[in-house]
Amino acid sequence: MEFFTKYKIIILRLVGVVILLIGFAVHFWSQPQKGVSVNEIAAANVARMEASVKGDTKYTTKVKPDMSTFAKALTTAQQERARYITIFAMILGIVFLGYSFIKKEED
Repeated sequence: MEFFTKYKIIILRLVGVVILLIGFAVHFWSQPQKGVSVNEIAAANVARMEASVKGDTKYTTKVKPDMSTFAKALTTAQQERARYITIFAMILGIVFLGYSFIKKEED
C-alpha cells in the first residue's frame, strides 16, 4: 500500500495516458471503412442465388420477412454502442490524467 501512496501521481498519469491512447486507437480503428464490406457482398450473392433459383415459376410462394432492416438496425446499434464506449474510455483517460495534475494540500 505504501508503494501506491508514494507513486500515486505517476500511477494516475500512466493509467490516464494508457486509457486515453487505447480509447483513441479503438475509436479510430473501429470507424467504418468506405466501400463494400464482405458481409454486404455475401448478402448480395445470396440474394442473387435466391433470385436465380426462383426463376419464373408461376407458383405462389410464401413471402419471407425482410431481415435486412433488422440486420441494418443491429449493425448501427452495435456501431453506436462501440462509439459511446470508446468516447467514455477517452473521457475516463482525460479524467485520470487531469486528476493527477491537481495539486493537493498536504496536511
